Parts: sequence; C-alpha cells; structure tokens
Amino acid sequence: MVTEKDIVKFSEQCKKIFEQVERDVIGQKSVVEGTIIAMIAGGNVLLEGVPGVGKTRLVRSLGRVFNMPFSRIQFTPDLMPADVTGTNIIVKGANGNSSFQFQPGPIFSNIILADEINRATPKTQSALLEAMQEHTVTVMGVSRKLNEPFFVLATQNPVEQDGTYPLPEAQMDRFMFKLIVKNPSLDELMSIVDMTQKTMAEVADAACSGNELLEMRATANQIPVARDVMRYAMMLCSATHPDSECASTAAKKYVRLGASPRAGQALISAAKVKALLNGRFNVAYSDVNELAYPVLRHRMKMNFEAIANRVSPDEVIKLIIDELGNAHKLPFADKPSDKTFDADIGSGDELAPAETFKSSDASDAVSDDGKTETKKEKRRFSKK
Repeated sequence: MVTEKDIVKFSEQCKKIFEQVERDVIGQKSVVEGTIIAMIAGGNVLLEGVPGVGKTRLVRSLGRVFNMPFSRIQFTPDLMPADVTGTNIIVKGANGNSSFQFQPGPIFSNIILADEINRATPKTQSALLEAMQEHTVTVMGVSRKLNEPFFVLATQNPVEQDGTYPLPEAQMDRFMFKLIVKNPSLDELMSIVDMTQKTMAEVADAACSGNELLEMRATANQIPVARDVMRYAMMLCSATHPDSECASTAAKKYVRLGASPRAGQALISAAKVKALLNGRFNVAYSDVNELAYPVLRHRMKMNFEAIANRVSPDEVIKLIIDELGNAHKLPFADKPSDKTFDADIGSGDELAPAETFKSSDASDAVSDDGKTETKKEKRRFSKK
C-alpha cells in the first residue's frame, strides 16, 4: 500500500535526479524525462539522433547520477559476442594445473551504454537479447544472473547507413522507449557552447543508489490503474494491428505489423511512473496518450504505402489516438492530440514535470491563436 510518505520520498528523489542531470545536459527535457521514467520502470531505452546532440553525454551523466556500476560498449563491425558477454579463459593454478575460469564481459554491470549499437553485426547484437529481457547471460551452458537494477541505454544514428546493420525486430521490441533526440534551439546551443568552454567532462553528482531506485520502482508499481484506462491502453496497442478486432483505419492503411504484448506492459508500467511525476496517485488517459509515442513508434512495421507517402509512425499513432477517442467518446476526444512526448516542453525553470506540462498547454494555446490570426490576415489580403 502506497503511503503519503512514499509519495513525498519519490518526488524528492526525482527532483534530485533532474537537478543533477541538468548540470550536464542542456535542453532535451522530454528525452531526459523519458529516459528517467524508463529507468524507474525497469526498461531499456533506444536514443536516436544525429551525431553531436548529446546522446552519449546523457547516458554518461545518468551513470554518474545513479550511483551504480557503469559500462560503455562501443559497437563496431568487428565486435564479437564474447567481447560483450565474456568468455572462459584457461588459467594456471598454484599447483600448475590448468582450468577454465569465466572472465565477465562489460555486460556485467548495472548501466550499459551500447554506443552506436547499429554498427555491430546481427550476431553481436543478438548477444544482448537474453540480457535485455531476462537479465541473464548464458556462456558455455552456464547461466549467470545480472545485478539489479539492470538497464541497456543504446544510441544510434539514423542518417548514416554505410557500415550499419538495422536492429532486428526481436531486439527493438526489448526497448521500452525509443526517444528521438532533436537538435538544440538557438538559446540551448549558446548554453551548450558556454558550458563546454569551461569543461567537457560531466560534473553531475550521485543522487540515487540502486536500492533507492528499486524502492522507487516498487512505489510506482503500486499506483492503481482504473479498468477503463487499462482497457483503453490495451485497445491502443491492439489497434496498431491491421488484422485485430480493434484494428484502426490508420493501421489497416499504413501498418504491416503492429505492437507486441510487451508494448502493453511497457505502457502501463511507464504510465504509473508518469502519474507520480505529475503528482497524481492514479493513471490518467493523458499519461497513456503521451507515452504511446515512445512505446509504439519502434514496434510498428510500416507498409509500402506508408513509406511511399512518407507517413511516419508518430503520425499513425496520432491518428489511432484520435480515432479511438472519437469512437469511444473518451474525455480527450474533443482535444487535439498533437503533443508528442518528444516535444520540447516547458521553460526549463521548474523541475516538477507537472508544472512543465502546464507550461506546454499554455504554449499550445498561444500557437493556436497565432494560426487563427494568420488565417484572418489571409482573408484580409484576399479581399483587397
């Protein structure tokens, strides 16, 4: 049973984490929040963005903030599975006899940075499958449990295609979130340059231990989910399949393969953490809608029509959310769902995510007014 004391402790811990991460990472509010939500919920994260936008720096900073063993694996075409998992080596004992001894690989850590993961061959990429899902590594028929908590935070560059290998669907499905790291704004770019002129090293201090993170996860798991909200979240996942009983019009038109049951598990687990960050003791429809983008975008396989018309997974997710909201007369049906989780939200002064999302609503209102004014100006010029 979650008590008020647990909620207060959770909020204070999150505030410390955000404060320390912001010492190293300028901007990227939604990416930082999404990564922390996934880590509290116990999921892996795939960060996708062009070179130089701070993907690796964010993960290294999180390695400092979460006071746990951290390993970096630079994925290259010649990297072998044994370089990741470890292998048995022959050692000589004090009596001169030889025996096999297991030499652990870098995977035996708590936080794993899989840098440029799509540069390794499929054989090496598959070495992470067991660790990401079961938190176990099997070498030479012997299975070894990994220390908890365990996370894989991977980065990849979507632009460069030479010398890269697309991640298999089985591995993509093991990532709780796929977060898009966008280019910084002009003010953020100035702040980044000012900060790096002083030092290129990370300066964040430890703000949370492994045991404290596990306690935060246990607190979030006890947050209740209303049956209607749970049913809506599962309908949202099922609606991505063009041949399911809940198939949406957008999925029938643009999707070849929908999300797996892991998507439903990730959506509910992350929504519970999101609710606590927003200062609520229950999961709301808005939590599910905002998290649908990072949870579903990498789990849907688009068909030829979507590729030919350049329809992105995020656009399909938005169409599905709008269609389900209107069909079932849900509370958000009359509101546009144009706010994605990866949008730059809030002013950045407040650390409480609930306040930053309020700021985002205000900015949306200003944006709408701007569009209306533009239409009026067009009508005025057309009359002349």
